[in-house]
Amino acid sequence: MILPIHVYGDPVLREQTVVVEQDSPGLQALIDSMIETMRGAEGIGLAAPQVGRSERLFVVDLEPYGEPGPDGESAWPPQPMVFINPVIDEESDEECEFEEGCLSIPDLREIVVRPERIRVSYLDRSFSPQVLDADDILARVIQHEYDHLDGVLFVDRISVFRRRLLQRRLRDMARGEVSAEYPLVPPGAG
Repeated sequence: MILPIHVYGDPVLREQTVVVEQDSPGLQALIDSMIETMRGAEGIGLAAPQVGRSERLFVVDLEPYGEPGPDGESAWPPQPMVFINPVIDEESDEECEFEEGCLSIPDLREIVVRPERIRVSYLDRSFSPQVLDADDILARVIQHEYDHLDGVLFVDRISVFRRRLLQRRLRDMARGEVSAEYPLVPPGAG
């Protein structure tokens, strides 16, 4: 089931998430709905707070990026990926810039600096412990979605100058003056 995505200004996007204690049919249904919602919105990542939930959970699907590497063989784990109770254990000292966007902040993209490589531990959809070394776009998406679990948005990571330039657009969005090609929950609407 496609879920509406909560928009910038909604308090749910700023809340800390809670650890998922156990698997359940409800959790599996939420994961299915999050994957369907992400794909329906043509996104490559989606965190539980973006659909109004408090679970420490996000999903990633890099299929729209195609196969990485010159030999055509995928260097990514099978997609989509489910991250339950993730912890970023290591970050590289090397950083890279990349333009980011967010389904909760439609039609706004900005350059964000993040560590180039990370190591993340998490539970997969089957509640099996996993450790993943990620770089490039996969590391970027994981860090972006991980931030959502702590109430951090990508606009919090841009320069004060750029944030000031976007202040009016963000204020309008927080007032509900926003639209997208996918279902939204404007701030204050639920």
